[in-house]
Amino acid sequence: MASINISGLTSSAYGSFDWQTMVDRLIAVDSTPITRLQATESANKEKLASLAQLQTDITTLQSSVQALSDSSLFNGRTATATDSNWKVSAATGTATGTYAITVSQLATAARLTGAGNITAGLSSTDDVTGLTLASLPTATAVTAGTFTVNGQQVTIALTDSLQDVFAKISTATSGAVTAGYSAATDAVTLSSASPVVLGAVNDTSNFLQAMRLANNGTGTITSSFALGAASLNVPIVNARLNAAITAVDGSGNGSFTVNGVSIAYNVNTDSLATVLGRINASTAGVTASYDAAADRIVLTNNTTGDIGAGVNEAAGGLLGALGLTSGATLVHGQNALFSVNGGGTLTSASNTLDGAAFGAAGLSVQAASATTQTITVATDTDAMSTAIQNFINQFNAVQSSIDDQTQITIDSTTGKVQSSLLSGNHDIQNWAEGLRALVFAQVPGLTGTVRRLADLGIDFDSTSSQLTVKDSSKFAAALANSTQDVAAFFDTATTGFAATVNASLNNVLSVHGLLSMASSTLIQQNNSIENQVAALQRQLDQERALLTTAFEAMQTAQSLAQTQLNYLNQMFNNSSNSNE
Repeated sequence: MASINISGLTSSAYGSFDWQTMVDRLIAVDSTPITRLQATESANKEKLASLAQLQTDITTLQSSVQALSDSSLFNGRTATATDSNWKVSAATGTATGTYAITVSQLATAARLTGAGNITAGLSSTDDVTGLTLASLPTATAVTAGTFTVNGQQVTIALTDSLQDVFAKISTATSGAVTAGYSAATDAVTLSSASPVVLGAVNDTSNFLQAMRLANNGTGTITSSFALGAASLNVPIVNARLNAAITAVDGSGNGSFTVNGVSIAYNVNTDSLATVLGRINASTAGVTASYDAAADRIVLTNNTTGDIGAGVNEAAGGLLGALGLTSGATLVHGQNALFSVNGGGTLTSASNTLDGAAFGAAGLSVQAASATTQTITVATDTDAMSTAIQNFINQFNAVQSSIDDQTQITIDSTTGKVQSSLLSGNHDIQNWAEGLRALVFAQVPGLTGTVRRLADLGIDFDSTSSQLTVKDSSKFAAALANSTQDVAAFFDTATTGFAATVNASLNNVLSVHGLLSMASSTLIQQNNSIENQVAALQRQLDQERALLTTAFEAMQTAQSLAQTQLNYLNQMFNNSSNSNE
């Protein structure tokens, strides 16, 4: 007898039933509402991003509008001179016009020039056999290499003594040229029976320049200045100054004044460079420098004008050793002398001439030469043009953004209507139309030649909502010749172009404005969608759990039934076998 069989979830006759896949499919069908909600949320997020970009564009537009309300924009001035070396500038509101400025004398700074030759010579005797080139205390250090005398090259090394070099000159010229040093004059002299010719284009040593030797067309050439120079970067006591410094205490401390400002020094620890720097950094108002060519110290006032410069120190002090007391020469500064448009002579302590002195307050002229220059002060039309063009560009950007985001088109192939992200937002479209009307409206209360954008040659182009300068000549003429009318049009408080447009932009940008309200609505919708999705997801999770439990129970029951059936079949088969 055949065995009894039960068909079910895991029937051997029909194969296994994949109930998990069935559960997934059932849940997927029931998830359709969630999918629709999530699609709506995604679209809302795209709209929010579009609104955020639009807010950025409108904010930029507002900045360009606010720039047009700055009165200094229309009172800005440019200043030019016929000579570009003259530096001129004009402040906001400076009277426009042309000024012929004749400078007969430039202002100069007072200068206190110390006595020359304040340091010792190269050697105390004419014998320089022990004085190497490397140790020469000249203003310019000698470099090794070659130099030329009468067409003959002389090669020197830094280990050579000055006397060695003299011998090499004689050898190279076969004795025609002799050289020597004089301690009395601190100079080198080259001598020959015929004119001496120095240098060549391929010389590599600066020996001739360091010795201050230059061609003069004769047979005797002597250093143009004394050769010894001060050592600036060693303690003053070792700086090779000719005069002893005695007006210091036992530790070497001393002081002096420059224009009444006290300067302290120590001969044992401070260098000349340090002291000069200390003077320059003080409030004395001078620049102290070392003139190596003339071996002297020079004090120059930092400001020009008919004023002097004074120093003071006890006898035997540093200033005396530097030649700034006895033997110093003071050259007073002088004032600039100038006239304007052929008028009387005016004076200025500085070469920067103040326009207030000749009725052009705000004009500053830095004279560079004693000549006549024409200074022109004009309205800064470039700044105005740039600001207005910037507004036009930003306005057009906003209009383009709104047009792109709200347009509705028809696909030429399918004939289907295609909408943009903000096509349904009629408030934004209406505001954009209102803004176009507002910017082209006439400003009330004006009596000048500029009452609306069209008076500036600005209009919408013929095919879109874009502003453009249609008449550039009219635009330029208005800025140059009707500046005050242009200013009144743009920056009149409350009713001017900038004020009214700015108010409209504030309405759309404010916390309770059009963009904020539209964004808030979308955010609220998305919050509601997220709550709905969460609730639906919880229901689906419960549904999955119930289905899973039911199928698992069915599978368990089937397994038990199959076990019992197997037992019965076995018992039946055993009984049949025993009867046989």
